[in-house]
Amino acid sequence: MVTRGFTGRRQPPETGARLPPGQYLTQDFPILQIGPNPSVDLATWQFTLRDGSRPIKTWSWEAMQALPQTTWHGDIHCVTKWSKFDTTWEGVTFDDLLTDAGIEAPTEYLLAESYDDYSTNIPVADLTDGKAMIALRYDGQPIHADHGGPARFFVPHLYFWKSAKWLKGLRFTKADTAGYWELRGYHMYGDPWREQRYIGD
Repeated sequence: MVTRGFTGRRQPPETGARLPPGQYLTQDFPILQIGPNPSVDLATWQFTLRDGSRPIKTWSWEAMQALPQTTWHGDIHCVTKWSKFDTTWEGVTFDDLLTDAGIEAPTEYLLAESYDDYSTNIPVADLTDGKAMIALRYDGQPIHADHGGPARFFVPHLYFWKSAKWLKGLRFTKADTAGYWELRGYHMYGDPWREQRYIGD
C-alpha cells in the first residue's frame, strides 16, 4: 500500500461528535492505494453501467460532464483511522445516472470497478436518494490522479475504501459479491460509526 501525506493530530474536544469511534482528525488528505496510478486518458475514458456482464449504457467523459451536477459538502472517514472534515465534492449522483440510463436498479447489490482492476461492493440502498455520486471534482477542481481522478466513486457515509478511485463502471450483481479488500478480510459493509473495519467487527 502506498501512503503519502499521512499525519495525525490530537483532537480538540469540539470535534468529538463528528469523529466516528477510533478515528482522528487530519488536515491533510492522505493518499493510500494498492499500486501506482493507472494511466487514464480523458479522450478515451468510458464509464459503463452493467447488469452482470451485460452493458446497459456507456458514457464518454463529455457525456458524463453533460449530466446534472450535484455538490456534496461534509466529512470523510478512512478505515486507516483518519477523518477529514468539510470536504467538497461535485459530480453525478447515482440517482441521476440511473435516470439517464432509463432504468431502475435491477438488483440489490453492485460492484464499483476501477481502471486498476480494483473493485468494492456496495448495497444499492446505500447509493440512492442522493447518498452516492460519480465524483468529477474535489474542492472545485478536477480530482487529482492521486485521489482517484478523473472520476472516483463517492460513498461518504461508508469507510473511504468503498469510494473506489479511477472509476470505470458499476456492475449490478445478484449477490453481495466481495471486492478487492473484502476478499482480504475487510468488512463487507464498512460503517465508520459501527467501526466495521474487518470481518467480524
